[in-house]
Amino acid sequence: MSWIITQSGKHFDFLDISPDAICIEDIACALSNLCRFTGQLQDFYSVAQHSVHVSYLVPPPFALDALLHDAAEAYIGDCSSPLKALLPDYQEIEKRVELAIARKFGIRTLGKWPEVKHADLVMLATERRDLDLDDGTPWPMLEDIEPAPMLLAPMNPRQARVLFLQRYNDLKAGDLHIENSRR
Repeated sequence: MSWIITQSGKHFDFLDISPDAICIEDIACALSNLCRFTGQLQDFYSVAQHSVHVSYLVPPPFALDALLHDAAEAYIGDCSSPLKALLPDYQEIEKRVELAIARKFGIRTLGKWPEVKHADLVMLATERRDLDLDDGTPWPMLEDIEPAPMLLAPMNPRQARVLFLQRYNDLKAGDLHIENSRR
């Protein structure tokens, strides 16, 4: 068996990814139930909430890409960066899932724009500061990265799911994302 059943009842097959198996409601559901930092936090803080924050830190044309930059985790789970670096097969599957999601939502490259990568690091610095992750150990990827001028207030999964879907609907209504025909 190479597939999972999503919350909406779709079959997502890792060996034959169908665009019909991808929907924003499943992504919002899964990301709102996935805790950042492999759950090594005092309070639950979801990937969905993180993604919404990242989407507000980029210029408007990049907001949809930023919102969906971790969408593959809805299907493959959240693997910590140090572990992911040791798993080349996982990385290859992740790339295929990212490509399928990008195509489904009309995004040229999922999470690869410099603006999105920088905003993701800004949120990482903010999360490190606000979620009590700073034990004094240097995080080289955060050198010269300042946290966002906001204070994080972790939401429960249902709140994060609603926030994620609202942000998605607002972005789609405004159609502010970079289309494949541009750039």
